Amino acid sequence: WTKRLTILGWISCAALVALGVWTGVLTSVPRLRAFLEDFGVWAPLVYTLVSASQSGVPVLPGGITVIAAPILFGPVVGSISSYVGTCLGSFVVFAISRHVGRPLLETMCHRRSVRRYLGWLDHPHFTAYFAAAIALPVAPDDLLCYLAGLTKMRVRTYVLIILLLKPWSILAYSFGVIAVLQRWLPWLGV
Repeated sequence: WTKRLTILGWISCAALVALGVWTGVLTSVPRLRAFLEDFGVWAPLVYTLVSASQSGVPVLPGGITVIAAPILFGPVVGSISSYVGTCLGSFVVFAISRHVGRPLLETMCHRRSVRRYLGWLDHPHFTAYFAAAIALPVAPDDLLCYLAGLTKMRVRTYVLIILLLKPWSILAYSFGVIAVLQRWLPWLGV
């Protein structure tokens, strides 16, 4: 059901993108921001919930939502929304993984990736490696959070790693991509 839901999500996203391009909302960042302003304070809150759900039900690539937040809501509100949503999603993934275990991980992720990473679960330095990976903007965070749920890592340790190290990867990823967009695609109005 997860794969079907993901496919349905991709089809829905493609339809929404086509509609956004057709209406002009997705042809420039200023138009998109104007569209979102009509939703007022609810726009960042809805974004935060969508971002949180991304980890458990990966309909969109997580990187897209992280990049979109500062572009859509500005650097402060966007970064906070992205951080809160990502942390909430990471906590949910950890809890689900703790409860359901390896069968869910094998359903959600490619078996090759799961096999490659399962060997690290019993490594004595898994927690340190996990923390370093969470701080990096290129790590497969959702997979790592599922894996962490399969270990004996204490919940408190996991929460501290996510809360303290996740902001750095979010800021590096989102503002790095924004800098690239401003440099190479200035017509977007980012």
